[in-house]
Amino acid sequence: MDDGRAQDHYFETPTGPERRRDVTVSAWGAELTLHSADGVFSHERLDKATAILLGAVDPPTTGTVLDLGCGWGPIACAIAHHSPATTVWATDVNERALELTRDNAARLGVEVHVAAPDDVPADLRFDHLWSNPPIRIGKPALHALLQRWLPRLSDGGTAYLVVGKNLGADSLQRWLVEEGWACDRSAGAKGFRVLTVRRE
Repeated sequence: MDDGRAQDHYFETPTGPERRRDVTVSAWGAELTLHSADGVFSHERLDKATAILLGAVDPPTTGTVLDLGCGWGPIACAIAHHSPATTVWATDVNERALELTRDNAARLGVEVHVAAPDDVPADLRFDHLWSNPPIRIGKPALHALLQRWLPRLSDGGTAYLVVGKNLGADSLQRWLVEEGWACDRSAGAKGFRVLTVRRE
């Protein structure tokens, strides 16, 4: 997850103390209390970008969903809570984030399949991909991340990416179009855009 605020290596597994805290997530009429902890992105509150994404896009009701770069799991858990008919996967390179997402799903009594990127089954395809992508890993790494996961959309599948305008949302849209994806841009609040990427 990324809203543009500098954070030291939130995309790496932390080695410091965990120090959990409660965070409230508002999504589609529900108030969900989840755990966050030091060493993961936006550990003190739900970041603005993710809040905008949850507010701008209606939740899927069926299909297989991937929360890419799940952090402590607000997107995955909110979708699983709202739409139990979906099959929700969540992945992140930060092992503490994965542990928190597992615990948060269990806390809510919902099912989320949580896995490190290399442990997501290679033949699995996704009808919906949601992400507040880690922009600060740099363009080459970001492009490689999207080139890895966007092709795993099913036919007619859709990805929703929330990106700060000042962090290159428009240039990312141009790159996606150049790569052959259909990509629409909607103006989000507070300096963010939601990019809708489709496999046609």
